Amino acid sequence: MNTLAYAGPGPWILFFPLIWAAVVIGTLTVLRRTVWRGRRGGPWQARAAHGEHSPIAMLGRRFASGEIDEDEYWRRLSVLDEQFGRRPRDTDV
Repeated sequence: MNTLAYAGPGPWILFFPLIWAAVVIGTLTVLRRTVWRGRRGGPWQARAAHGEHSPIAMLGRRFASGEIDEDEYWRRLSVLDEQFGRRPRDTDV
């Protein structure tokens, strides 16, 4: 009768590796979307690139105030466009 009282862990023991895999994948997903993203540029940095305090806006203010000339402005703007992506421009089609 003792063998009928305990038949082993049963088939539900197979769910433990699935639970651990879900925990590991969930942790990696959360880390990737929050902490690790800040190192290579997150969505908050992309918004800052086109805001009031962006490098492109600061360059425009320096050009408008006369600190830099037009050649210097276009040279630096091309570098900033490569780093922060292309800005939407008005094109005549």
